[in-house]
Amino acid sequence: MRRTTALRTGLSALLLLGTWVTASTLPASAADSPARSGEAPASPELLSAMQRDLGLTRSQTEARLASEKTATAVERKAKQAAGSSYGGSWFDADSGKLTVAVTRSADTEAIRATGATVRLVKHSAHQLDAAKARIDDLSAPAGVSSWYVDPKANKVVVNVVTARQDDNDVQDFLAQARQTGPVTVKQTPAAPQTFAAGTVGGDPYYTGNVRCSIGFSVHGGFVTAGHCGGAGAAVYGWDRSYVGNFQGSSFPDNDYAWVNVGSGWWTVPVVLGWGTIPDQLVRGSNEAPVGTSICRSGSTTHWRCGAVLAKNETVNYSQGAVHQMTKTSVCAEGGDSGGSFISGDQAQGVTSGGWGNCSSGGETWYQPVNEILNRYGLTLHTA
Repeated sequence: MRRTTALRTGLSALLLLGTWVTASTLPASAADSPARSGEAPASPELLSAMQRDLGLTRSQTEARLASEKTATAVERKAKQAAGSSYGGSWFDADSGKLTVAVTRSADTEAIRATGATVRLVKHSAHQLDAAKARIDDLSAPAGVSSWYVDPKANKVVVNVVTARQDDNDVQDFLAQARQTGPVTVKQTPAAPQTFAAGTVGGDPYYTGNVRCSIGFSVHGGFVTAGHCGGAGAAVYGWDRSYVGNFQGSSFPDNDYAWVNVGSGWWTVPVVLGWGTIPDQLVRGSNEAPVGTSICRSGSTTHWRCGAVLAKNETVNYSQGAVHQMTKTSVCAEGGDSGGSFISGDQAQGVTSGGWGNCSSGGETWYQPVNEILNRYGLTLHTA
């Protein structure tokens, strides 16, 4: 659905995508955003999008958003209370509670006092992260799609493409991975790929022959995916007018970039609703826990919702591995790259890639927005 000329003029600096979720460390520019008195949990249209994609009723959607907001606040307190015993955490949509894994029973009382439930595990998050880091140092073949720490399983999960699982190089990689620590292997139907696209119609930004989507406005520009353009590349808006240039870009290893905005364009703290939902204000970038709902808006597939599946996952694209990604059950397609993942009014990250599409389903990864802000010293533009 195309926006009106008035909306294009008023929000042109936001250009394309939608709304995202995640972050690693919280920068000074990403302050807590307390709920405003009488404020609805989300717009009716956003609630409808979540109902469509998550199979919920309106009351279930509102209850889940409230529980997820509480879980996000609890997670920070519980992690601090657990200290070195911390083994990870996840949100359970059925119970509406955050579960925190710990390696010492002596820590359970302090963690329960934060409002979280507790599970005793064998391996700490530090041990699991160290095992994953050792896997990061290995050379992964094309048949290995990604690997990440799963706090619920208390192991490092290595995903392999089903059709390639018996390849000798895949088996060799798995043998080396198992030597790094507690590892389990899962199958995935397809290899990940980035979601950039050739020049087509719609509301994009363009660089060369590639169409991508804007993630979030920052003071002085916007953040997006690194695979959309290299440092210095010129960027043009939906109307083909000059916007600015890629000031920094990293891909692979990372998948993030930022573009300066000028030449009559400006930034606003909004994610476009594409006429399907009202444009969404961005008020911060607090990181949402694993298991919480998340929505995305892109120049190709517009508003789509799902859940956070994993954090700090290494994704093995054909161009090379990308680290510290967050995996979601949200679908995406070509041209959605760089677009925004958002949880409530909190920015989470920019779309990188995935597998599948919005007809048959799939999974999508995003690069956490707080990592991008910290890397380039940027300040998120918030309402």
